[in-house]
Amino acid sequence: MLMISLIPYSGGHMKQEEGVRGVHLSSPHASMSFPSSQLLVDCDLFPKEFSIVVTLKVTGFSPKRNEYIFSLMGEEEREQILLGLRFSKRRLHFLFRGHEGVVERWRFRGAGLADNHWHTLVLGVGSQRVRLTVDCGKAQEMPFPSDLNIRGSKFNVGSRGRWKELYSGLLRQLVLVPGVDATHQICPSSNPQLAVLSVPPLLLHPPATGREGHDRVTSYELNERVSLGLERSCSEQLQGQMWFNPLRRGLYLCDGAEWVTVLEDHKRLDYVLEHQVLTTSSETHDVEVFHIAGMGLMAAMAHRSASGSAVYLWSKTGFRLYQNISTYGALAWRHFSMGKKIFLVVSNSVGGPDKRKRSETDTSVIYKWSKRRKRFVRFQTLQTHCARDWEAFNIDQQTYLAVANHRQGDNNHTIDSVIYKWNKPTKSFEVHQMLPTSGAYDWEFFTVGPYHFLVVANAFDGVTTSVDSVIYVWVSGSFQVFQAIKTFCATDWEMFQIGNRVFLVVANGHRLNGNGPSQYAINSTIYELDMNGQVFVRFQDIVTYSAVDWEFFSLGEEYFMIVANSFNGESYSLNSILYRWQGYEGFVPVHWLPTIGCSDWEFFSSEGESYLIYSSAKAPLSKVFKLKTH
Repeated sequence: MLMISLIPYSGGHMKQEEGVRGVHLSSPHASMSFPSSQLLVDCDLFPKEFSIVVTLKVTGFSPKRNEYIFSLMGEEEREQILLGLRFSKRRLHFLFRGHEGVVERWRFRGAGLADNHWHTLVLGVGSQRVRLTVDCGKAQEMPFPSDLNIRGSKFNVGSRGRWKELYSGLLRQLVLVPGVDATHQICPSSNPQLAVLSVPPLLLHPPATGREGHDRVTSYELNERVSLGLERSCSEQLQGQMWFNPLRRGLYLCDGAEWVTVLEDHKRLDYVLEHQVLTTSSETHDVEVFHIAGMGLMAAMAHRSASGSAVYLWSKTGFRLYQNISTYGALAWRHFSMGKKIFLVVSNSVGGPDKRKRSETDTSVIYKWSKRRKRFVRFQTLQTHCARDWEAFNIDQQTYLAVANHRQGDNNHTIDSVIYKWNKPTKSFEVHQMLPTSGAYDWEFFTVGPYHFLVVANAFDGVTTSVDSVIYVWVSGSFQVFQAIKTFCATDWEMFQIGNRVFLVVANGHRLNGNGPSQYAINSTIYELDMNGQVFVRFQDIVTYSAVDWEFFSLGEEYFMIVANSFNGESYSLNSILYRWQGYEGFVPVHWLPTIGCSDWEFFSSEGESYLIYSSAKAPLSKVFKLKTH
């Protein structure tokens, strides 16, 4: 997905109004004007389908003046506009060169943008029509030509070229998305006036000194200089220098030692190909992919039905059934090893084969791989309470298991989850530590340097889904509270690293308070570990729809995340979205994969090829997708 994304530059100000950051364009700079060929390579015609997404605030607007959000100017006549978006007399104008070179102006009435508040506009073009949506509201439509010649043209951000009619308000995001209507990517939104497609992280969150709800404006001078070329060195003397590489189509900032990516058009996934539709015995809550020497790649699927769950074996054509295992309302599998011994542990949510008799205590089971029988055999049973997840980890050469106990009986969600430790003399797992949880849904273990962490996704305390999820740190043989983070029916945590940066992303399921209605379209949040402050801080919000899982993976030097969107309040048939790391911009959406009641995503590789598999909690199927790059 190619983008024109706004960034701070020399002569500009970053301002905070209504608790939200934007950029005020106060003086000209060459970096905000560039040939269209840098973004639309080998294109003589403007894309027949495209979207322009802009978040702005009109401040102190003079009704007698035209102000341009952006423009695309022709080569021969610099005063001739090819495409533009401007304000005039409190109306929004979309301008384009029509037939016989005549500039046509479409006026969108009643947009109500000059009210000194933030608004997000999506201008979508397709099928020779242009559609304007303001704050995810009702769209207005008008005709648009399909043969707009842009050879030799130039983009201008915030002006009409040569910095005439400079935009005087604030801009938060300005994104060009060829080939797609971006409306469905950001709408519906829990905050439609500030719906996010590609906002640089620098503008996403106000500084700690700013106070929400106050009209005080905080300004930050930014004095970056921009150079153009294929190669540039970075040194202390050049700290703050910005460099645009036309070959990579990337913008970089010198931090005094190396170039840091601000904006870059990465090599991307070419397409995602459906590889296999796997029919399962029932709906599936979880899939765990693992490898066994001498056998190959396998997948354990937690089936909902009383007929049990199954282990599948991978071949070039896909997964095939290998072993059935008796489970009772299975919710999750976890694979782990101790030395050369391989184990699977299942989370059972029903006490036994008679599902009509719900017990306050369930039995989850650890299975061990038998090399002789080439099957998983029962090894140990553990008492759990509607267990939602298991996590296996090692600390100081000791093996531990953590179970997420979701509830005891039907109503008691505030219960203990348990850490088990492997006892070598008894050859069994024994209770090591009890941790209080509220409707626990997931555990995630990770290590940063010499420190070991365990974070729980707390979903519900019996009244509200707005509860604290807790990060624990290992101190002197047990876990102690490190940090609490407010979450909303948290269902999953995923830790990942990019370079030396450490991140945690939470899947928020929905907002519920008492007997009020549930809200399913809410933000899931990425947090980054502040090494100096020794605390996780908010990095990026992404709108999700009853998210139940995140999966992080890399392809070559690129990083991706995919979210399992499960429900939007009306339907379970939703797109799960694949995001790509864009450096300065954070994660941006690049692929939309149709799913039904998606419950889990797993990434795996086989014979040099990369795949994704998802499980459905609402249909007896799972799908495998093959990832193709170019």
